[in-house]
Amino acid sequence: MKRLSNIVIAAAVSMMLTGCGLYNKYEKTVQDPADAFGTTQDVVSATGETSIADISWRELFTDPLLQQLIEQALANNTDLNTARINVEKSEISLRTKRLAYLPSLNFSPQGSISSFDGAKATKSYTLPLDVSWDIDVFGSITNKKRAAKAALLQAQMTEESTRSNLISSVAQQYFYLQLLDRELEILIETDSLWKTSLDMMEALFENGHAYSTAVNQQEASWLDVKLQIVDIRRTIRSTENEICSLLCITPQHIERSHWGAQEQYHSATDRSRLFEKNFLKIGVPAMMLERRPDIRLANYYIEEAFYNVQAARAAFFPSITLKGEAGWTNNNGLVNPSKLLLQLVGSLTQPIFARGQINANYKTSKLTEENLKKKYVQAVVDAGNEVNEALADCQAAREMQKYYHRQVEVLHEAYTGTHELMDNGKAQYLEVLTAQESLLNAQLNEASNIYSGVQAIISLYIALGGGTK
Repeated sequence: MKRLSNIVIAAAVSMMLTGCGLYNKYEKTVQDPADAFGTTQDVVSATGETSIADISWRELFTDPLLQQLIEQALANNTDLNTARINVEKSEISLRTKRLAYLPSLNFSPQGSISSFDGAKATKSYTLPLDVSWDIDVFGSITNKKRAAKAALLQAQMTEESTRSNLISSVAQQYFYLQLLDRELEILIETDSLWKTSLDMMEALFENGHAYSTAVNQQEASWLDVKLQIVDIRRTIRSTENEICSLLCITPQHIERSHWGAQEQYHSATDRSRLFEKNFLKIGVPAMMLERRPDIRLANYYIEEAFYNVQAARAAFFPSITLKGEAGWTNNNGLVNPSKLLLQLVGSLTQPIFARGQINANYKTSKLTEENLKKKYVQAVVDAGNEVNEALADCQAAREMQKYYHRQVEVLHEAYTGTHELMDNGKAQYLEVLTAQESLLNAQLNEASNIYSGVQAIISLYIALGGGTK
């Protein structure tokens, strides 16, 4: 009969727990927006290919000097180390929540000496081992443990996101240094050419074949190049300092390869081929965004909120605690030697009126969960927009490169021809100035566009969740 009653009680408790759903596990219910990447032809044509995010950052960035910088940043960067420490803290918190299933043990010996009306002092002592055990009947401990696990996953996603952003920052700054070096190279070449033109203009002026205004205009243009050289060198120093900050090292020179040195090109045509080969021919598929740390982080926020709601709901139900005490004592009229003490107490606490706090906690938890669901959808929308923007930048840079390359060729021919015409008295100095300034701008624009293409690929790599491992 007793066994039958136990079975009935167990079945009733099981039905109660199943009905209230306090032990349910989190399942994702938020639907990702359709066409997260947009419906552009770039996205549609890439469907089904391997994601660029599957490529290791060492495969994407093959420059040994850049790889060394990234490895140093991953080892030393303060933000990344902080993220790692937060992961360790979350692991400790999760271990604590798991241990909550076990009873707590405390050893609390007590002793006293008492005397009444001058009588002989009486000594008493107790050597108990106190045990307290919270029984997780309504899932409070379980849901708190699951919430702690979700918090650990959040910390891990934050670490991955910090890692990928750090790789991106180091790579972009490194390529920016290469761009600045290339621009400095162009300006130094221009400085030499324009100084030669200035000397020639001064000679023509001395021989009465040119006006002083022509000399002044040429000198002003030459001085402008000088100013740009100073500015570029200052920007190089600033960029090197930014990389040093990412690496957590004192300001110093950053070793780097020359612009396109690994491809060993020596002309604008070679640079154009390098651009097409390495930066804009990588497959860009339209796959979902689960690799992105921020998307997974947003989902783990919802998961933690779900278990917090479950824990807040469990607070409406009774809490059951078992307490025990075992040890030795000579209290209660006992004499030495002491006797064994055993005590076991079970208690049930059912909330009745808590000034609305339990209900408020539950409602607040529900609202937090709902808000995080909306934020998840927004995170997917924003991520899809980033991918779409990166794809558009890649396409634009690729299309613009052939025009920039041809523009440099045409303007170089125009500058050479105009200079020859002026030497023969068939062209004005203003035509030469216009031609040389147009050539300089075109050369700088071509170099800048190649860097824009590199930036677009790095942005796409990060937008699709690359660099997290």
